[in-house]
Amino acid sequence: MVEASNGEIGLSLFRQDPSDLIITDLFMPEKDGIETIRELRRDFPDVKIVAISGGTRTVSGVTFLKVASHLGAIITLAKPFSRAELIAAVDAALRGE
Repeated sequence: MVEASNGEIGLSLFRQDPSDLIITDLFMPEKDGIETIRELRRDFPDVKIVAISGGTRTVSGVTFLKVASHLGAIITLAKPFSRAELIAAVDAALRGE
């Protein structure tokens, strides 16, 4: 497991050592989750992405989690979520569901 405090660092680490799955928060400094998902989809179209957010912000009435889904996050989770929900989301994402 590799952790990063923002999308810029996360993308840099991923480029050095790609993994099968990315879990990204949508609200981060430097490069937010939406930008991170866009860049991942552009450069690594097969990577599986789980997007998480505790924010309820919207763009034209659409939540950021829904935007993340449209951009390529396989699973989205709204905070707070349980450990079991996160494990189920990771499992589903890795299976491609």
